[in-house]
Amino acid sequence: MLRSVVPVELPLGEGTASVSLPDCDVTVCRPQGGEAVDPRTAAEAAIADPHGPRLARRVDPDDAVGIVVTDVTRATPDDVLLDVLLDELRSAGVAREQVTVILGLGLHRPMDEAEIERALGDHADLAVNHDPDATVEVGTVDGVPVEINERLTRVDTVLATGMVEPHQYAGFSGGAKTVVVGAGGESQIGYTHGPELLARDGVRLGRVDDNPFREFVDEAGDLAEVAFSLNVTHGPSGILGAAAGDPRPVVRDLADTARDALARPVEDEYDAVVAGVGAPKDANLYQTTRAATYVVLGAHNPLRAGGRVVIPAALPEGAGEGTGERRFYDWLSSAESAEALYDEMREGYEPGAQRAFVVARALRDHDIYVTNSEHPEVVEECLLGAGDSVADAVEPGSDVLVVPDALDTLLV
Repeated sequence: MLRSVVPVELPLGEGTASVSLPDCDVTVCRPQGGEAVDPRTAAEAAIADPHGPRLARRVDPDDAVGIVVTDVTRATPDDVLLDVLLDELRSAGVAREQVTVILGLGLHRPMDEAEIERALGDHADLAVNHDPDATVEVGTVDGVPVEINERLTRVDTVLATGMVEPHQYAGFSGGAKTVVVGAGGESQIGYTHGPELLARDGVRLGRVDDNPFREFVDEAGDLAEVAFSLNVTHGPSGILGAAAGDPRPVVRDLADTARDALARPVEDEYDAVVAGVGAPKDANLYQTTRAATYVVLGAHNPLRAGGRVVIPAALPEGAGEGTGERRFYDWLSSAESAEALYDEMREGYEPGAQRAFVVARALRDHDIYVTNSEHPEVVEECLLGAGDSVADAVEPGSDVLVVPDALDTLLV
C-alpha cells in the first residue's frame, strides 16, 4: 500500500487517464504482480509436462478435434495457445484440417472478422462463432440440462484454452468453464448465473474449493467430455504462467499462482474506491461493472457505510451488444431502484441478466459511478452515476483507495 500526493495513471480503453485528487487522502493499492513469462515458452512447457497424459497420447491420427477458445472479453493469448495445441496435435498425426475452433461467446455478441483475425492470427480461418441456439443436450447435472455447441458433439476430442483469472462466481475462470459457458446453451448458463446458485455459500470471488458454481461447471465439463485444457493466468506485469492437462488441476494450479501475485490485504476503511479496468473489459458497461462488484462483493469490502466505487471506463459499446448485455441493460434501465430490482430479480431472470442482479446487490449498500465514458447517458439510465472525470465523482476530503487494476487485485 502506498500513499500518493501525485497524479495516478489509471487504464482507460487502450490508453490511460491521469487521476489527481489533491483534496483527498489517497492510498494506492497494487498487487505484488508476479513475474511475467513468455506465453509461448510457458505454454510449450505446460504441454510437455501436463496434469495427466500428454495431449498427443489422448488423440488418434484420424480424430476430429474441437477447440473452444475465449472471446474478446478476455485478454487470452489464444493465437499462441492455439498454435501450441496444433503443434502437439500435428505431432500425433492430427492434421490442421481436422480441427474446428469455436469462439466461446456464451451469450456475448459474435466476434467480427477483424476481431477474429487479431485474436487467432494465422488460425482465424478455423474459427466459427458459438451460437447458443445451436446446442445439443449431453446430460444433466443436479437436474439441469447441459447443452453444448452441436459441432462439439460431432468431434472425437474436445479441448479448451482459457484465462484463469478472478471470477465473481467461479472463484477463478478457466478449465471446463470455457466450454460449458463459452460454448453452452441457455439452460446451464441460466442456472449457473441464476439467483438460486449465486446465493449459495461458497459462490465467491477467488474461491475454487467448495464452490458450488465451480463444482457444477466441472461436472458439466465431464458431460461435455472436455479432455484437455491449456490455460494461462495473468497479472499487471503480463502472463504469469501456463498449465495444461486435466481441467480441474489446471485451474487449481493457476489459481494458486494468481493468488500469490494478486492478493492484497486491506485493513483500513475508505470513503471511495477508484477502480481501474481498461481494455478489453471497459468496452461496455456490462463488463466494466465487474470492477464494482469485485470490490463490494469480494472477500473483503474496504468501503465504509455509504462509500462509493468510481470507475473510469471508455464504454465505446455502451451497455454492450450481446444477448446478455442487452438483458443487463433492460433490467437496470427499467428499474425504479436498486432495492426493488434486487427483490424482483430474486424471483428469477433470463440468462445473461445476472450482472444486473449482482450490480443491484452492490448498489443496495454503495453508489457506483462510471466516469470518462463515451456514453454517460447509458450509465445514468442504469442506476449509476456518471462524471466527466474521477475527480467529479469523489467528494473533497475523502479517504480514497485507488486500485489501478481492480480486476486483477484480490482485496483480502
